[in-house]
Amino acid sequence: MNLQSNYFSQLVDLSAVKKLFILLLIVALTFILSLSIGDSFISPLKVISILFGNGSAFDTLIVQEFRMPRIFISLFAGMGLAISGAILQGIIRNPLASPDVIGISTGAGTAVVAFLALFSDANNSLTVSIEWMPFAAFIGALATALLVYSLAWKNGVSATRLVMIGVGIASLMQAVTTLLMLIGPIYQASKANVWITGSVNSATWQQVKIIIPIVTCLFIITLLVTRHLNLQQFGDDVATSLGQHVQKTRLALLLLCTALVGSAVSFAGTIGFVGLMAPHIARKLVGSSFGSLIPASACIGGILVVLADTIGRSLFGSIVVPAGVFTAAIGAPYFIYLLIKMQKR
Repeated sequence: MNLQSNYFSQLVDLSAVKKLFILLLIVALTFILSLSIGDSFISPLKVISILFGNGSAFDTLIVQEFRMPRIFISLFAGMGLAISGAILQGIIRNPLASPDVIGISTGAGTAVVAFLALFSDANNSLTVSIEWMPFAAFIGALATALLVYSLAWKNGVSATRLVMIGVGIASLMQAVTTLLMLIGPIYQASKANVWITGSVNSATWQQVKIIIPIVTCLFIITLLVTRHLNLQQFGDDVATSLGQHVQKTRLALLLLCTALVGSAVSFAGTIGFVGLMAPHIARKLVGSSFGSLIPASACIGGILVVLADTIGRSLFGSIVVPAGVFTAAIGAPYFIYLLIKMQKR
């Protein structure tokens, strides 16, 4: 019995499993509380009743039509950004790496603004299906990621070089985005400006039906390739000696990362620093093995964005503050702390 128990504990970190279960409970609790909080407070018990098909017509309308779509978008966008951050930190072996810090999110945002500018008519309606928007964001994220990675490569990728080039490329993408906003119609500039900050104010059920299957599928794929992410941590020589095609694997993981970023940015905007903070918090909770780090990061990322959106739409009365404002307020000092910590090593 002891042998079986010891063998099982070597394959599965029971402590990490317990912590993941607690994180899932926190996700569920955050989801219900966010549905409760707003201009019209609805008790959590009533929210649970509504979720099971009961409740008054007015409360049901508020929960299902006004709050639930934006919470789903917040949850899955946060998951996508957090998972992409964990992947990026794994393949680059750099704790400062995250989609927004090195410009991938900004590149995806630029592509989405270009998509909206090119395919919107005078009535502020898209002339093509919104289902093409994640693809546009993916192309923008991928192009930016490849550009940053290639420019940062010099017998390897150093932390400082990657960050500096990433910041420069992010600034370039931001300039292109601003140009697109200036030359576009005024309604497009106003809409894009709020969206770039990181906002889910315009979330709809149509968007929810797109983002949930995409992020879920990419999450499952990421779980299936965690072994390759773990091998990347040992360096190129060790990974090669264990049979991994390092460069091909790294490119495939980069594609996975950019797909996650593109999906999140398409509907939630460029919510900053979630991809940086969530993997760090998860690593402190469950360790560095990607089998547990990926789901923990996903849970924490979803919680961060849902809480940021809930605070933004409830704390300031009739003024709705974009979720990205709060994640940036926390993430920017955290990034500076990590940068100073790395320089001291």
